[in-house]
Amino acid sequence: MMTGKKCLVVGSGLSGIASVSLLEQRGAEVVLYDGSDKLTEKDLRERLPEGSRALCVTGTLPEKILEETETAVLSPGVPTDIPLVKELRDRGAEIIGEIELAFREEKGRVIAITGTNGKTTTTTLVGEIMKAFLGEEKVFVVGNIGKPYAAECLKTAADTVTVAEISSFQLETITDFHPVVSAILNITPDHLDRHHTMAAYVEAKESAARNQTQAEVCVLNGDNNYTLDFARRCPAKPVLFSVKGGPEQGYFLEGDKIVRLFGERREELLDIRRDMRLVGLCNVENVMAAIAIAEAMEVPVETILGVIREFRAVEHRIEFVASKGGVDYYNDSKGTNPDAAVQGIRAMNRPTVLIGGGYDKGSEYDEWIDSFDGRVKWLVLVGQTKEKIAECARRHGFDRIKFADTFEECLELCTDLAESGDAVLLSPACASWGMFPNYEVRGQRFKEYVNGLA
Repeated sequence: MMTGKKCLVVGSGLSGIASVSLLEQRGAEVVLYDGSDKLTEKDLRERLPEGSRALCVTGTLPEKILEETETAVLSPGVPTDIPLVKELRDRGAEIIGEIELAFREEKGRVIAITGTNGKTTTTTLVGEIMKAFLGEEKVFVVGNIGKPYAAECLKTAADTVTVAEISSFQLETITDFHPVVSAILNITPDHLDRHHTMAAYVEAKESAARNQTQAEVCVLNGDNNYTLDFARRCPAKPVLFSVKGGPEQGYFLEGDKIVRLFGERREELLDIRRDMRLVGLCNVENVMAAIAIAEAMEVPVETILGVIREFRAVEHRIEFVASKGGVDYYNDSKGTNPDAAVQGIRAMNRPTVLIGGGYDKGSEYDEWIDSFDGRVKWLVLVGQTKEKIAECARRHGFDRIKFADTFEECLELCTDLAESGDAVLLSPACASWGMFPNYEVRGQRFKEYVNGLA
């Protein structure tokens, strides 16, 4: 299908490099392009595997390449409305993303998990459940979680399962992508700097189920207005989960028990205090979603619950780091928007020194500040959004605020402010860009500092 086709890959990160490799294996003529003025053609060449014959271009894309491009594969960080993409579209080029490209080579079944928050934990947990059921060699965990789908898709077979964490950026560029089970964990305002409107962001998330049929399943949050509304018009069979009182059918929290109810059959599945190592109500939601997904994939409940009992928090998501001087330190660097950071705060059960701030994605912080609810002892702010957050906090009557110019200064301030019996929580409610390349580096820096304390 790709043999001899002239393809342009836009973006030279992990996704872009994997796309180039896949296209070349399928016989395409490939151009790798990155518009960054900080990169050279040599930089791009060094990122490619040995033997790649792709043409590497930085800066301005030559007219000849624009004319010849038949398919353009966009990396997730490339907006679909920039002039380059518009020009390619106007010239008749097919515009897809790495997820769509990889799916066209998929031979097995796909599970797609999206949502504003909880994607990584749920995807990781579902991956572990599927591995316990099918065997590790028959399960591929890919997507926004860190491993490009394009690097794994040629390994798939009729009896394999791909578990994909899919972001709204990746969903913007799908056409035929078709999971047998999808999940939209929640939708709250995020990435409005990219999507511009909430309606466009919601549409991107809902497209995870666009190509499904009523014979397939879409797992949805029964407590979220956007996903509950989608349940009424979802092309797949909706299966709901809830921590706030229970849908008429599905999975819900009753006291400390996760309960399943379908038809007249009601069954208590697990006790969240006894059978879960994860903390916070957000993780109860993630576990319920994982159970619903796995049962839709016909995994025995004994296998599902066995994995859940042993499963620990993923890195950078309400992750306990260490206790130093009677102070517990938690890394929630993946709390990159206010709604995710709300979950981090709610998981704290002691006076907390909270680290916030970072890159401004156009978010509002009112609900996050309201969630402090007496838990936050000090708010230490750093990064581009520190003044904006401080102004919001003061409007809500919270003024125990400290500012830092650097991340290191911020960490030292927290150590000075925290007393024995307190917690220090990195849950910034903002992206890391501008200070760090990604939230992982930010979280790792935090852990290195904490582990270096006496």
